[in-house]
Amino acid sequence: MKLRVDDISAEERRLNFAEPESEMNHALSVGPLQEYRILRPVEVRIAHYRAGTEVFLHGSVRAELVAACARCAEEFTTHRGRGFRYVLAPAALDDHQDDKDEIEYTVYQGDEIDLTPMVREQMLLALAERPLCREDCRGLCARCGVNLNEHACGCRTEAGDPRLAVLRSLSVKRPVAH
Repeated sequence: MKLRVDDISAEERRLNFAEPESEMNHALSVGPLQEYRILRPVEVRIAHYRAGTEVFLHGSVRAELVAACARCAEEFTTHRGRGFRYVLAPAALDDHQDDKDEIEYTVYQGDEIDLTPMVREQMLLALAERPLCREDCRGLCARCGVNLNEHACGCRTEAGDPRLAVLRSLSVKRPVAH
């Protein structure tokens, strides 16, 4: 999706559109978030206006995804979204410093602003580094591989760190109190 700079006025306008999932899935497949796959087009809501040469955007992205849980390896469906704010300045006038607020400064060139890179960036930022099917996912048994969310396994679990087993075998002599 592209916005013509000359069509952006001082009055805020709202825009809703869907960004195709194919490009986003390609970006996911080659990056560090390969556990995710977007199922449908990304829903984008944007409000925009212009003050002088600067363009102000704020909005949100939201998508339905399928992911592989980092603990139990089961696939699950989830929704992820994120709000964002941008201030865009013409490339020739870019003199902004990093702002401490949650506003992203960037530049545009020419008479159009391509929203696709910003949408892609915000959607990637909405994804957790380690997807979990649920917060209390118990994962897989380290010995037999059974999904502990579905079944209890018969494996014996040893208490504590096995590297300290030698220390546990030592008898502890307690001083006698007088």
